[in-house]
Amino acid sequence: MTAGQHAEILPVSQVSELITGLGKALRAFHMYLPNNPIHQRATENLRAAFAPIWAVLDELVLTIAETDFVWEEQVVYHQPSKTESLAWGLFKDGMRSLIIRRGAEEEELPRLLQAINQARYLTADAGDDLLTLLWEQEFQFVQYQFVEFFGEGGGSMPEQTGTYPTGGDDAAAARQRQAQVAEEAPPRPKGVVDIEDFDSTLYFLDESEIHEVARQVEEEYRRDVRASALSVLFDLFELEGDPAIRSEIIDTVEHLFPNLLNARDFRTAASVLRESKVVAARAQGLLSEHRARLDVFVAKLSEPAIVSQLLQSLDEAPALAGEAEVAEVLCELRASALEPVLRWVPQLASPALRAVLEGVADRLAAANPDEVLRILRSRESEALAAVVTLCGRLGLHQVVPGLADTVNHPDPVVRLASVQTLSQLGTPAALALIDRAIEDPDRGVRLAAVRFVGSRGYKGALKRVEAAVLGKGLKDMDLTEKMAFFEAYGAIAGASGLRALGGMLLPRGMLKMKESPEIRACAAMAIGKIRTPEAREILTRMTDEKDLVVRNAVNRALRGSGP
Repeated sequence: MTAGQHAEILPVSQVSELITGLGKALRAFHMYLPNNPIHQRATENLRAAFAPIWAVLDELVLTIAETDFVWEEQVVYHQPSKTESLAWGLFKDGMRSLIIRRGAEEEELPRLLQAINQARYLTADAGDDLLTLLWEQEFQFVQYQFVEFFGEGGGSMPEQTGTYPTGGDDAAAARQRQAQVAEEAPPRPKGVVDIEDFDSTLYFLDESEIHEVARQVEEEYRRDVRASALSVLFDLFELEGDPAIRSEIIDTVEHLFPNLLNARDFRTAASVLRESKVVAARAQGLLSEHRARLDVFVAKLSEPAIVSQLLQSLDEAPALAGEAEVAEVLCELRASALEPVLRWVPQLASPALRAVLEGVADRLAAANPDEVLRILRSRESEALAAVVTLCGRLGLHQVVPGLADTVNHPDPVVRLASVQTLSQLGTPAALALIDRAIEDPDRGVRLAAVRFVGSRGYKGALKRVEAAVLGKGLKDMDLTEKMAFFEAYGAIAGASGLRALGGMLLPRGMLKMKESPEIRACAAMAIGKIRTPEAREILTRMTDEKDLVVRNAVNRALRGSGP
């Protein structure tokens, strides 16, 4: 298909809209980070703008003039103001044509725009330019042509494309450049020595020196410039006594710190936290205002909203969880971070990150019992069940008053976690709260409570357990729950409960109704908990019981009651 046929099928307005979209995306890429919704929406809009183009073409060939983009000999973009013109920004750097092929919009086009943005803000003495920045990207679907100018004379080189010259082409181009420069150079004054008279090679360093230079260049490129710049700022903060200068430095760091977290640059963020504490302790003549502002970095890091964003960012990049800098940042979290940390732990996909955060939560809870009590009394907190469990794991006896609220919480999950934690703590106050849970409306909570008081032989629970066993509370219980209550009654009541339990187990005579086999079996298990000669004698009398359920219970009770 010819150029004219392309223009007939694809309206020029479609290409113009695409170029306008490129300009909008370029501004969005400059103003917002890649994780920002506006940046992401600009990327998606740009990809969508290519759909009508690719319906007709496989590649879009644009010629670049001073203030115009030209396609198929028609101007598709015109911006006479050079300060605002996308075309001028490319033209002044030497680009003369740009070819975008199908597939470039997926990955390579955003990288192209990032490189253009980077080139626009390079300093005059920068070692890079747009061409070198584009070379580094090694595009497959984007091709470009550059023309490069020499000095003030305006002499030009052959056009440079998106591929590197190799072999003999390099040598030929070097000779051509040297000859052209020699022609344009003014005559050499008499008496001036030219190094070329002594060494005609391009480089005059020996091999070891060349390797050393290459090593230093590589080291410079790998150096963390951001961290170095921040170190200089903190050094200035410590050395300069002028309050205005110190305020300006803190302003700069305060502006950068959230961006470091958003960009997942935890190494630099950890450096900011570390240096803030050092200069706050070491700087001479530090104002209280400045000391408070330095302390704000850690306080701000521990704000619930920022903690949630930080943990979400880490969860999306689980490989970061093992880095020492991440652990260093997380270790700086304060009490206010405890609730969001506990809320996030069950949601994390990374086991390594979960382990790190569990350690952080344990440290925060152990060091801040007041914050634990605050969460325990926040009935709507999503971290309530998690903090209740943590109290038991850490043995935080001082939070038992807060568990008095959670053991009556509307959510049975929280009430069950409270009973389990109180069982682990086992203080007299904790046992009194468990006693109340024996009458809880939820079966799981009742079971956990009665089993614990039975295992401890807690006399304070006798009244509630006895009321259930000897009263009418058994009718709505299943066999498992009945057995738990009976065994707890035997363990708590001891010999004083033998008469009531024996009356349930032993035959009552011809005219008296027997208890159900289920109740008699429960009574046998309860008698087995009493462990006295009288209890064993009652069980021995029932070894020939005809009912299989009762006989099995009696035999189990005898095996557990000892000799």
